[in-house]
Amino acid sequence: MLKVLINGINGRMGQEVLKQVEIADDLEVCCGVDKFNNNETKFPIYTDINLIEETPDVIIDFSVPEASMNILEFAKNKRIPTVIATTGFSDEELSIINQYSKELPVFRSGNMSYEINIMAEMVAKLATQLKDSDIEIVETHHRNKIDSPSGTALILADSIDEALNNEMIYQYNRHSVRQKRPDKEIGIHSIRGGTEVGKHTVLFLGDNETLEITHTVTSRSIFAKGALKAARFLVNQENGLYNMKDLI
Repeated sequence: MLKVLINGINGRMGQEVLKQVEIADDLEVCCGVDKFNNNETKFPIYTDINLIEETPDVIIDFSVPEASMNILEFAKNKRIPTVIATTGFSDEELSIINQYSKELPVFRSGNMSYEINIMAEMVAKLATQLKDSDIEIVETHHRNKIDSPSGTALILADSIDEALNNEMIYQYNRHSVRQKRPDKEIGIHSIRGGTEVGKHTVLFLGDNETLEITHTVTSRSIFAKGALKAARFLVNQENGLYNMKDLI
């Protein structure tokens, strides 16, 4: 039985991870960490990581970048494999995560869905076959999502960029750009509103025809299930940085 620490346990995704762990027969939550704790649980929930007494086998992090950095420091000191599903990291924070991965196994993905990562492979291949098309990415999320663009939109863009020899430029705001659209550009657009869990569309716009690939999420459970798969995978790995490609 793998003992799991959930970082951000009282958030939407933290609660979803908790539900999935509770129905799994090979996992159990030994403790949680969150900024606020008003819940009564059969395990402790800490607001201060320095007070943690348990020794988990793996950490699953669905929080915010600052909280992720804090739990990674704890994980490094205790040598605990850590799954990071948080998004919105700065370049500096991503560099720090890479440094941590030299001292413990770290799994990081902007999206824990198996299908979205298959989509990333698909659009990368299409990009090499539709080289004359303009490429745009549109992502839609609920009104409470903080970061923009989504980590998933960047996964899709990075996959395309890598397939095209890392020559593409990301454009997030055309309002201030008064010029013709360059060829080597990926437009990334964010929509926020309502309760939309997550929808991502990649458009290949050619002369007189358009090809669209869309992935729509209707339940957060898929992300939690993906994080659990990542946790099971990670506990058997050596130090290093892993992602969904390694899991697939």
